[in-house]
Amino acid sequence: MRIGVVFPQTEIGADAGAVRAYAQGAEELGFRHLVAYDHVVGADPEVHQGWKGVYDIESTFHEPMVLFGYLAALTSLELVTAIIILPQRQTVLVAKQAAEVDLLSGGRLRLGVGLGWNKVEYEALGQDFGSRGKRAEEQVQLMRRLWTERSVTFEGTYDRVTGAGLAPLPVRRPIPIWFGGQSPPAYRRTGRLADGWFPQVPPGPTLDEAKAMVEEAAVQAGRDPSALGMEGRVGWTGDAEELDDLARRWRESGATHLAVSTMNAGLRSVDDHLAALETVAETLEPRKA
Repeated sequence: MRIGVVFPQTEIGADAGAVRAYAQGAEELGFRHLVAYDHVVGADPEVHQGWKGVYDIESTFHEPMVLFGYLAALTSLELVTAIIILPQRQTVLVAKQAAEVDLLSGGRLRLGVGLGWNKVEYEALGQDFGSRGKRAEEQVQLMRRLWTERSVTFEGTYDRVTGAGLAPLPVRRPIPIWFGGQSPPAYRRTGRLADGWFPQVPPGPTLDEAKAMVEEAAVQAGRDPSALGMEGRVGWTGDAEELDDLARRWRESGATHLAVSTMNAGLRSVDDHLAALETVAETLEPRKA
């Protein structure tokens, strides 16, 4: 089980030096990959009365593809979007950006995608919120073709490409696509199309039910369920024993990857986050995982 970290988007701030220090510090501690969340814009609660979203206009989010282009030259970490909100973005542009990150990083991009929940963001980006599930499935098919074929002609419900292609192509052809989501349709979509997935439930009966749906969908699509990766996620609370127990449970559940998040743990600076990760590293020994 490969162990990585969740980039503390909402707490890292706007200092490029802090971004660099965090990523390089995490790598020095032995972590194998860095996970970044995605939100392009935040909603203003003063305009959207009764706003109940997890994030708003004050929440800091670095754009994942640009961030990864920066980090590709500074670390050897695997770079993971978990997730990028695919249907609110232009398909061909995402494919191009992902190919460039994969190229610059030497094949270290894992593209996690999902549907998102923020209608305000979809409106700002000029995309339809209601059709996002169906659009995402079509987008995945088109991106894989763009990453593996010199010239693509494609006519779908949402995208049309006529005799066009990306140059340069990525190192990995195709780039691995992992899915997020927390619903039966999301689990079935994962089984049919994904290279791996990010469960949003902890180990236990609910995860077992989700895995069963993923695996059933994979079999029905003629795919090998055992080939799908699974990345768990744990939040740092300051309790090393609890962390070790959660990591063990994820490993026993079949997780191939685990990401540790120090967001919302009351840490005030990059040094604080790295100090917490040092304890995490001593507990989980990511270099050996």
